[in-house]
Amino acid sequence: MTEALKDLGDYVASALGPDVIDKALGHDELMVRVKREAVVRVLGFLRDDTKCQFKLLADLCGADYPDRPERFEVVYNLLSLKLNQRIRIKVMTDEEHAVPSVTSLYRAAGWFEREAWDLFGIYFSDHPDLRRLLTDYGFEGHPLRKDFPLTGYVEVRYDEEQKRVVYDPVKLKQEFRSFDFASPWEGMSRVLPGDEKATKDGEGAKT
Repeated sequence: MTEALKDLGDYVASALGPDVIDKALGHDELMVRVKREAVVRVLGFLRDDTKCQFKLLADLCGADYPDRPERFEVVYNLLSLKLNQRIRIKVMTDEEHAVPSVTSLYRAAGWFEREAWDLFGIYFSDHPDLRRLLTDYGFEGHPLRKDFPLTGYVEVRYDEEQKRVVYDPVKLKQEFRSFDFASPWEGMSRVLPGDEKATKDGEGAKT
């Protein structure tokens, strides 16, 4: 399988030329990074070429790397049932540049791209209905971004007096604790069994 994937990677890189940025083989999986503006052309080739036949889009997801100039990765996992092979395509983007939608090639991409938009804020141009999918109407932010606060911005509750769902700003009951990760026993006030044998300098008691 590894040799077959290597041959597939060489074939794809040769056929697509400058559209391919790089390719890698690891853990018996082939990954090809392509230019953002070429993703429709690349996936169309992989779907229709007789040596590829990746007819099934198994998954499309996002990933966030805030330290990179182009912080987002869009990952396409394709499956060829005919040849029993998989390939992973990746494109890079940021908050300003849209990724071309591949809904014209794979109908399954419609909801996948909506999910990536909802959770990461990755915009897909030419999508027929790019709306939030998992979060509520009026939700602020994109919850899978690494800089999204763990507590969110608002909390949702049902108000008995108003007889409706209301949104309140998040109010923490106390400040976040500053943990000393170098001290696993921080906060322990009692003596643990065996500690009474230790001296103040950290050495075991002499008998």
